[in-house]
Amino acid sequence: MKDRAIHISREFDAPRALVFEAFSQHEHIGKWWGPDGFSTSTKSMAFAIGGEWIFTMHGPDGTDYPNRVVYTEIDKPKLLKYDHFANYEDNGEPPHFKTTITFKEANGKTTIEINMLFPTAKKREQAAEFGAVEGGHQTLTRLSEFLTNH
Repeated sequence: MKDRAIHISREFDAPRALVFEAFSQHEHIGKWWGPDGFSTSTKSMAFAIGGEWIFTMHGPDGTDYPNRVVYTEIDKPKLLKYDHFANYEDNGEPPHFKTTITFKEANGKTTIEINMLFPTAKKREQAAEFGAVEGGHQTLTRLSEFLTNH
């Protein structure tokens, strides 16, 4: 299974409830989601099990990347699971990847662990070659900056 997974983690100097809120509120997530140079526009967000977050990531070169997240498990403020689709409509396709995010707090700081599980090792490798690992780290740096200024 490790050959199908990407793991990213980071510690934030912020309480767990605030970090979790940054993922669950559309007015927050659009301010930090995505790698350096990207912006994110939310079309709709229903943060509930079975709910969807439909959004577009706008690349620095002007390319738009439509995305759809379907929430599969929410245990506020400890755990978030979702299926990530690389388009607005799945058309019967399986998710591009499944994500599990854990939020752990100690001494006023929060560590999040993000695990993305791809359907095959080849799909994982393609995502890594596309920049998913570095983009994930950049996204978490942007989250850290958001939390510092929030």
